[in-house]
Amino acid sequence: MALRCVFFLRSRTPHLAPLSTAPATREQPAAGPSALPGCRPAEALRPPVPAVDFSNAQEAYRSRRTWELARNLLVLRLCASPALLERHEQLLQMARRLLGQRLFDKLMKMTFYGQFVAGEDQESIRPLIQHNRAFGVGSILDYGVEEDLSSKEAEPKEMESCASTAERDGSSTSKSEKQYQTHLAFGDQRDSIISGAHTYFYASETKCDSHMKTLLHCIEASGKASDDGFLAIKLTSLGRPQFLLQFSGVLTKWRRFFHQMAAEQGQAGHAVMDTKLEVAALQESIAKMGIASRAEIEDWFTPETLGVSGTMDLLEWNSLIDSRTQFAKHLVIPNVQTGHLEPLLSQFTEEEELQMMRILQRMDVLATKAKEAGVRLMVDAEQTYFQPAISYLTLEMQRKFNVEKPLIFNTYQCYLKNAYDNVTLDIELARREGWCFGAKLVRGAYMAQERARAVEIGYEDPINSTYEATNAMYHRCLNYVLEELKHNSKAEVMVASHNEDTVRFTLRRMEELSLHPADNQVCFGQLLGMCDQISFPLGQAGFSVYKYVPYGPVMEVLPYLSRRALENSGIMKGTQRERQLLWQELWRRLCTGNLLYRPA
Repeated sequence: MALRCVFFLRSRTPHLAPLSTAPATREQPAAGPSALPGCRPAEALRPPVPAVDFSNAQEAYRSRRTWELARNLLVLRLCASPALLERHEQLLQMARRLLGQRLFDKLMKMTFYGQFVAGEDQESIRPLIQHNRAFGVGSILDYGVEEDLSSKEAEPKEMESCASTAERDGSSTSKSEKQYQTHLAFGDQRDSIISGAHTYFYASETKCDSHMKTLLHCIEASGKASDDGFLAIKLTSLGRPQFLLQFSGVLTKWRRFFHQMAAEQGQAGHAVMDTKLEVAALQESIAKMGIASRAEIEDWFTPETLGVSGTMDLLEWNSLIDSRTQFAKHLVIPNVQTGHLEPLLSQFTEEEELQMMRILQRMDVLATKAKEAGVRLMVDAEQTYFQPAISYLTLEMQRKFNVEKPLIFNTYQCYLKNAYDNVTLDIELARREGWCFGAKLVRGAYMAQERARAVEIGYEDPINSTYEATNAMYHRCLNYVLEELKHNSKAEVMVASHNEDTVRFTLRRMEELSLHPADNQVCFGQLLGMCDQISFPLGQAGFSVYKYVPYGPVMEVLPYLSRRALENSGIMKGTQRERQLLWQELWRRLCTGNLLYRPA
């Protein structure tokens, strides 16, 4: 029953096409009326990719009034002060007591809140969205409200929501891998997060419905404010994290079982898209394990399900847990330590099965509303122990809604060692099944937390060893996606980065691949209040660029905002170039008598 709940969408999945390991080549149509729909015009008729100057302070800040530049400088300086950040909570509490709520709110709107948050509600954020749009910058809406819980309150709440019914009553016999077990020391998921990532604590299904309704209102607001907006969503806000935790463990075990079989066939260390199991040898191995009879095993591996190649890659392996196959009921894998067979998926209660269904239903409601409003949904990445399930569910929504163009975007964290494998697998899956690939590439928001958790619990650190390795991984993933875009006019990517070198790398590759900004296949993203010297020159040159725009009441956004200032201190220390350009523009306005400059 549990498997039917999890995989019910797969019954509509088309049969996988034969493997292709590189972007498919396409015939280039002739220019003119006879050109095929969906293909780009002939290269000779296209203008060159525009040049972008990131050192021109006047152009970078021509959308900003002088007092906004001064506020930007002040906030960047304060956020780079370790002594101030250490005592920021006490200082905020003191200011609130001395000033009273009304004056405190005004102070926040003049400083940190005004720098990083768009406004309190959907109406108040509209002027900023429209102003940025007039200067070529779009918006990714994000309702920034978080519960103001202490760590003592958050930890037991999270531990309770991540435990299954069987674990809570002590009847569970499942031996989850360490990475997918709850751990009290990391019950407060807000610790050591950067890049504005929100955290939700599960309270009830009613609370999840409330989150969904809030997101529906956000979709409406985004649709009314612009015709090309995004909305960011987190799947941990739409359901009980226990399902995401357990299901992530299932998917990871299943993938590792594939690589275990590959190692037995002498393919250890091969690139993921080059690893193919010999089906005859696989059948023999499964029979020796005693999972099922030889007759049953032969029924699982037929030309109708796997083609006639005699081999099976990871995507075809994953399709075996499709509810259409009889293999689903035999989901057991060998325990490497004990040698015994163990169930891949522990028994879910009826209520837990309903919770799984509700996550999918809420995602479906949001995607349907987004399609009607012309708003794209960007599913944020989360911690590695949730991410396999999040990516799986996001792919299910992409199958359904990314038919004509990308409506659902998945997020890939390039600080992960397996980021390139994840990107290449999902692109290949989109090619075979015929839906439109949509992705956001980020470096990642949970590095310190992930590393500390791996050391404490005792599993391999999933993060690249150095910052340079993460940069190399980001550029490797980005280059592969851009190559795909060259041959697939319906695929899209968002380059979500504050790194000027990464943006320059993207622009150079776009020029080399003839990916013109008018195609709207490549867009850029930065946080509101940061790196305007990158965002606005891109927008004014005709590139698609977006600001991640949080909003919500001052006191309800304050936990998120306070954490942002503290945990982004490392980023803030690296904003010397941004501060130099801000001073340069302020000095220019002073010398030319333009301190009262108003953007036109």
